[in-house]
Amino acid sequence: MEPIVDLVRGAADGSASKVRQYCGEVVYIYAYDVAYDMTRQPIRALLGQPVAPFAIDASKRSPRQFLFYRPQMVRLPPVERIGPHGPVRVDRSIKLLPVGALSITVRVPFSAAHLEDLVAYYDLKLDGGSLHAEVGQLAEQVGAELKDYYVRPHPRLFEEEAYTVFCIGAPLRTQEGTRVSAEQWFESHRRQVAALLTQEAESERLSKQETEESTGHALSYYEDDLVVVDWNAALLIDEPADFDETLYIMELANLQLAELEAYDRLLDAALERSYRDLGERPLLSRAGTLRELREIRIDMARFNDEMSNITKFFGDWHLARIYERLSFRFHLADWHRTINGKLKTLDDLYQLLKHDQTNSWMMILEVTIVLLFIIDLVVLFLGLK
Repeated sequence: MEPIVDLVRGAADGSASKVRQYCGEVVYIYAYDVAYDMTRQPIRALLGQPVAPFAIDASKRSPRQFLFYRPQMVRLPPVERIGPHGPVRVDRSIKLLPVGALSITVRVPFSAAHLEDLVAYYDLKLDGGSLHAEVGQLAEQVGAELKDYYVRPHPRLFEEEAYTVFCIGAPLRTQEGTRVSAEQWFESHRRQVAALLTQEAESERLSKQETEESTGHALSYYEDDLVVVDWNAALLIDEPADFDETLYIMELANLQLAELEAYDRLLDAALERSYRDLGERPLLSRAGTLRELREIRIDMARFNDEMSNITKFFGDWHLARIYERLSFRFHLADWHRTINGKLKTLDDLYQLLKHDQTNSWMMILEVTIVLLFIIDLVVLFLGLK
């Protein structure tokens, strides 16, 4: 007799579209801001592995000139580890970006009978140790090996920006082997998808409102593919060979979020120093503050240009739509507005300080002219005597 729990799950899944098995991989994306900038010298090897430009092939129709930002990439040798359900083969890769950031991805395969089983892959433990801690150590190793390539590296490793993507291989098939449309499956499993993305082990507890909110950004191109984007995680259903192009878009958006947070911290520190210096330093000794404000304005202009170039063109309209949904979920526009507001405040402080400096020099010039006039009069008076 079938266990009661399986009967309940079967009813929730819908007998007409209950999938025989979910096979795929969980991809963990970690973005780190490690330095102010990176030199443009070519890197030949990293951690004993060759470095090569990242390449990707689009599976969907795209313009003849496929425009993509291609960072440098290192693939580390796969390792055998013990995961939540036994031995797994773990793949790791590292991407280096010229904005002083790096992105580390870890891919762990899975095979599960129910979506709820995938919740165990959050906060993953491998061989009893935390994946989060392992990736942090790997990022420190990369930073130590590339310290000569970094410009003004950070003294310590800041908290990473992490994103989890559950990739399920398509096409989905029922217990009888019938092919199921990804959109049809999504409509009958929407609450289970929401539970997976929100790390809820019991999907029945989620409200309809939360279900609709968590799964409100879903996109599909073919009958067999689907992307559902949320704040901390995403669900991707596609042919395994086509995972990479969508994952790369998610990786770029996650990296942008990490860089925006890093520059927001930089601006907060700069504003705090500027307010303190303007309040404490005498008017004639603020040259250092003025120089720092000028450098920050130049830095922010360079940062905005490089960050925009990363995602200026995708060439694939479906990928561009996915990036648009990710940008909305990550509130990238809000981060940009916040940074632009702080930049305007810094610019106002710069203009104010520049105006005060100009007035100071004008006063010195006027006093010098008056003194020269008085000296001229004294010399003239003494000459007449």
